[in-house]
Formats: sequence, structure tokens, C-alpha cells
Amino acid sequence: MLTVHHLNNSRSQRVLWLLEELEIPYEIKYYQRNAKTQLAPPELRAVHPLGKSPVVTDDGAVVAETGAIIEYIVDKAGGRLRPPAGTPERLRWTYWLHYAEGSLMPPLLMRLIFSLLPSRSPVLMRPIVNAIAERTKQGYIEPELKTHFDFIEAELGSSTWFAGEEFSAADVMMSFPLESAGIRANAFAGRPRIKAFVERIHARPAYRKALEKGGPYSYAG
Repeated sequence: MLTVHHLNNSRSQRVLWLLEELEIPYEIKYYQRNAKTQLAPPELRAVHPLGKSPVVTDDGAVVAETGAIIEYIVDKAGGRLRPPAGTPERLRWTYWLHYAEGSLMPPLLMRLIFSLLPSRSPVLMRPIVNAIAERTKQGYIEPELKTHFDFIEAELGSSTWFAGEEFSAADVMMSFPLESAGIRANAFAGRPRIKAFVERIHARPAYRKALEKGGPYSYAG
């Protein structure tokens, strides 16, 4: 049986949600972040050398990286929640599947890191570190995120879901960065379509069921 190695408050919540949408049987092995560092525990390295989550094991196969896991599960489900090959919807599906981690998450992570830097610096260095962090955030990170959020808002104006009018695994992939962005980067302000998208996914029964199984998830709001 497929096993999800699930870290609390992480991208692996998307994997649980996809499995619930597809009604594929699975087991969960739970891992908790270090309370002080918020890093994954070393036990995950026994599953995959990078020690990251999500990672799934299935009949001897070990699959890491959320996008690769989603493609693996969709294939396992016979292609459900994926538009037919050769259609415009399939092209959009592939784009958003990779955009989530390849384009949107990097500036979100940079924003988080620069927000944490001052408090984790030596006390005497904090004013300098804070000034540098704020300059970087306001001069580069915030404008970059605004470009992404405005782009996403416009794209959601062309169809109900990211790949078209039908819900798909691309929407599952986009959930984590947009949930995080809505809470931590003010992505909902003046962008009703992004806000509505997050509200729609939170209303899905499979999403709620995955939350019950996965445990507390601070990005869900």
C-alpha cells in the first residue's frame, strides 16, 4: 500500500488531499518538526537521503518532490484529475503543476527567510540585518510577488480552475503556495479570484477529510 511520510505544516498535506480526491487507499507515517528550528526530524533521512517531506513509498518505489508525487499518483489513478493529452487544458495543467514550486514558491520562501533573519541574528547586529532585510524585501521580493499575484489573479479570470473549467491535480499543486501567500504575503488584498480559489478548495469534502487525517495545518487558515 502507498505510504505518505507526512510532516506537519508542510507540502505533504497536498498529497493527502489528492489521495482523498482520487479515493486511493493509503497509510500515513507522521513526522513532527523540531519545535525550535521548525526543521524536519532526522528520521526522514531513512526514507530519502534529503530528509524532506513529502515523500511516498509504494511497493518498493520511493518518490520525492511534490510535483513528481502528484504525477505518480495521477498515473496510478489512470489519469484522473488530468486533462486529456493534446488539449489546451493539458498544457495549462502541466504549466501550473510546475509553476507552483518552480516560480511561485522561491520568492515566498525568500520573503519568509528575510522576515526571520533579524530575530535570529546577534542582538548587536539586528538593526543592520533588519535594514538589509527590509531593503531586500521592499526592493525586490515584494515587487516580484506582486507580479506573480497579479498574474495569477488575471489567469483565474479565464477559467474556474487553473487548467480549465474542471478541477484537477494542478489546483492541488497550487493550493499550498496560495494558502501561504494569503496569510503571509497579503495575496488576497485586491485579488478576489485568488481568495475565492482558496475558499473553494477549503470547501471540498476531500480537502476537509485530508485535514482531519493530516492533523493541524497552520497555512490553511
